[in-house]
Amino acid sequence: MIQLVAALALVFGLATPARAVVEIIEVISPGGLTAWLVENHEIPFTALEIRFAGGASLDAPGKRGAINLMTGLLEEGAGPLDAQGFAEAAESLAAEFRFDVGDDLLSVSARMLTENRVAAVELLRSALIEPRFESDALERVRGQVFSIIDADSRDPDEIASDTFGRLAWGGHPYGSSLNGTMESVAALTQADMFEAKDRTMARDRIRIAAVGDISPDELGALLDTLLGALPETGAPMPPRAELALTGGVTVVDFASPQSVVLFGHAGLSMRDPDYFAAYLIDHMMGGGIGSRLMTEVRAKRGLSYGISSFLAPRDRSETWQGYFASANEKVAEAVAVTRAEWARMAQNGVDEAELAAAKTYLTGAYPLRFDGNRQIASILVGMQHLGLPRDYINTRNARVEAVTLEDVRRVAARLLDAGALRFVVVGRPVGLAE
Repeated sequence: MIQLVAALALVFGLATPARAVVEIIEVISPGGLTAWLVENHEIPFTALEIRFAGGASLDAPGKRGAINLMTGLLEEGAGPLDAQGFAEAAESLAAEFRFDVGDDLLSVSARMLTENRVAAVELLRSALIEPRFESDALERVRGQVFSIIDADSRDPDEIASDTFGRLAWGGHPYGSSLNGTMESVAALTQADMFEAKDRTMARDRIRIAAVGDISPDELGALLDTLLGALPETGAPMPPRAELALTGGVTVVDFASPQSVVLFGHAGLSMRDPDYFAAYLIDHMMGGGIGSRLMTEVRAKRGLSYGISSFLAPRDRSETWQGYFASANEKVAEAVAVTRAEWARMAQNGVDEAELAAAKTYLTGAYPLRFDGNRQIASILVGMQHLGLPRDYINTRNARVEAVTLEDVRRVAARLLDAGALRFVVVGRPVGLAE
């Protein structure tokens, strides 16, 4: 769950490159696939980012973990190549492929040299269209997933995340780990892998971006070669996940000298007109070393080495969360201080100097964080997924600057509710009752 935030932050937290304007070209392939392109012929390689909406939330009933397992198998043999042959072919082409999945998106990332692009696309196409899902690869990757599930069951951070998810979303896919359980993963078959692929990897849910040494015509032809044979439609999208969180404390017993704490309540969508005001509020509340929570919890009282807050808008539910770890005897005080700061921001907002400092930091850091074609492509595909306009990269800082002091006070009062915060505490906290 926490990792999700980093991925979402690419769009709102990463930057325009040092040059002032990014020219994004919309490309429509002869076969009807749409992509965004930033041409850059300075270096002879191209970064390609593909996203399939729905991700692991499209697991079939009783098959939790199937899409995650399937994603892990995409480079384990395809077409005429077994797993070793596929890896050797990619290495010989100096091509790099990544396949990842979250609860909202299945991601395909590729980097390829211009001179090897045709062969690299054919190799990637085989993984997307003709995966083998052979039994030996299936058992090997299944074993890796078992190891992850076992490790997560003993990791206090993962226990906190899983507990928070169950409390927040119950039986919705958001309420359980996309890894599945030992039992659900053990029952998955080769046929389930093919079904899982068809559920999410379909043309009706694709977002595509490319950056680098490729022209619009070349990209259009590439897309039809790479993706044209995918099914037209996949599984229906899951329903909205209604947030069931209530205020209070949940303690999960865990033998450790310190407790980890994940807390949160309802948030807001990135499409909400108040998102940029909330983004600034979050930065001032828990977004850095000089934030209110860091000042009050760490600097003044020494209750934790660090504390953060973060907006966590998902496709079908939105939360505003935070995280810290503290010695068991200090957790109760840290929770009380966090609640108090949450309430203070809601009641009093901020002053002009605090807001100006936040704007200066966020707009100044923006151009410095854009690093390479892959990052640009990730931002572009994220913008498409969120329905943002093509000029967003070049107007983002102006949107931050447009937030007023009154906007901050109004949105803080609207969204921040100390009494609604649910604290999930994994450890053996002293003096902290559920």
